[in-house]
Amino acid sequence: MIKTTVRAFVAAALALLPLATATPAHAAETLSLHDGIEALPQAAESRDGYERTKFKHWIDEDKDGCNTRAEVLLAEAVTQPTIGAGCKITGGTWRSYYDDTTVQGPSGLDIDHMVPLAEAWDSGASQWTAARRQAYANDLGAERSLVAVTAKSNRSKADQDPAQWMPPAIDAQCTYLSDWVSTKLRWSLTVDRTEGDTLRQLATGCEETTVEFERV
Repeated sequence: MIKTTVRAFVAAALALLPLATATPAHAAETLSLHDGIEALPQAAESRDGYERTKFKHWIDEDKDGCNTRAEVLLAEAVTQPTIGAGCKITGGTWRSYYDDTTVQGPSGLDIDHMVPLAEAWDSGASQWTAARRQAYANDLGAERSLVAVTAKSNRSKADQDPAQWMPPAIDAQCTYLSDWVSTKLRWSLTVDRTEGDTLRQLATGCEETTVEFERV
């Protein structure tokens, strides 16, 4: 995935959002994929009370005219698009790493929450404030949190965890596991027993893979 410094500016704005309690800044951490999986707390999941609208997303946090979706598209473009009035994006090329597909123009892309909103809810976000859920849904502070992928692959994934869905591109699987675990660690989300066992099993083929994250 190709990223630019666009996210750094928005990350600063997101950092100003109030969380459930005041928390000190955390240093970036790097772990092996195996150690990252073991660092994830295990807990039962519950979908009770979930509504997608409880995660306000695709906002224009830095007031530059481009919402979160547009910021991700601009950050991940392989060939830069044209930006028109109202941050209308045309042209450009992207690489969807889930299915190893090149996409011409933004219309065939979705912006995927690496850990889907419903899965985040199940894994601890149900206890968050609305402000923290908004920060999660628009997280431009970590390149792993949001990713531009083909609409087909994103909709195939839906709200499933790695026990239920993995990217069809074989070369993408270790990266996907790293991105998933990094995002859960960043946001202090849990895994259920089946998810944790599946992550361990899948990670056996990713001995050189690491996870990098900064807790928020």
